[in-house]
Amino acid sequence: MDLAYIPSPSTGVIDLGPIPLRGYAFCIIIGVFVAVWFGNKRWVARGGRSGTVADIAVWAVPFGLVGGRLYHVITDYQLYFSEGENWVDAFKIWQGGLGIWGAVALGAVGAWIGCRRRGIPLPAWADALAPGLAFAQACGRWGNWFNQELYGKATDLPWALKISEGPNRVAGTYHPTFLYESLWCVGAGLLVIWADRRFKLGHGRVFALYVAAYCAGRGWIEYMRVDEAHHILGLRLNVWTALIVFVLAVAYFVISAKVRPGREEIVEPGAAEEAAAAAEAGDAESVEGVETAKDAKDDAGKGSKGGGDAERADDPDDSATRKPAKNGTAEAAKNG
Repeated sequence: MDLAYIPSPSTGVIDLGPIPLRGYAFCIIIGVFVAVWFGNKRWVARGGRSGTVADIAVWAVPFGLVGGRLYHVITDYQLYFSEGENWVDAFKIWQGGLGIWGAVALGAVGAWIGCRRRGIPLPAWADALAPGLAFAQACGRWGNWFNQELYGKATDLPWALKISEGPNRVAGTYHPTFLYESLWCVGAGLLVIWADRRFKLGHGRVFALYVAAYCAGRGWIEYMRVDEAHHILGLRLNVWTALIVFVLAVAYFVISAKVRPGREEIVEPGAAEEAAAAAEAGDAESVEGVETAKDAKDDAGKGSKGGGDAERADDPDDSATRKPAKNGTAEAAKNG
């Protein structure tokens, strides 16, 4: 008897009237938002303009989605083009199936186009986006939970994932590899943030570190999965991909550190000057406001003083009261 396990949702779709809300798509959207929001904060901190990350993401995200889907369809073509399968399903992205390798590769092409249009270096933009991209993957992996897919080997551990009977799956409790990868991505993102702050990485090395860290985790997590996959020399295709990309990322990190040490001083031309001008304008407005308030205060003080004197001079009762008192005092002094 299973004492504890992670339940799977009974459905991955919630119908809001005629509009279906799909858990897989919702997780992807949340991930994109997290990546852009956090990437924008890092970009501004590096000296870039607010909004630049989002502008380039308009190019990178669609390219990334197409690339991720293409990688999945090409590497798992039997799911769509073998006998008895419907090739139209290859376009049903909401049913799951995005390869991170294709998403990053083609997404980088879209980002390059966006960076060229804005006149900024792609490596600097990628460095700003890297940890946010890791957190986005952590969010996106929960889409697999909604679809009850990409789980690992059978297990009776307390954190086992319970899978229900369905197409191409057998009911039971399995390793929640989606959860393992989600947590690994969070750890990779935090590692990248720490390393960037500690060593002042630049010229694409932050992104290379993220890629290497992700690949290191993806290798052993992929090895645990039991879904159908192509094998080469006894290893799953994605394991080989993780190994190759890991080596390339480490090589880039090492070579880049020797060829272009340090960090970019300017990541977006003109952004620093605009920020300085805005700050100077803000300071000028503050000084002007202080001076205006001081002048108003002085004018109010003068008006109050002048008004008091005029009031006392024009008050006949006050004059009559003071005059006898003054004459009485003088008379008393004379008589004395």
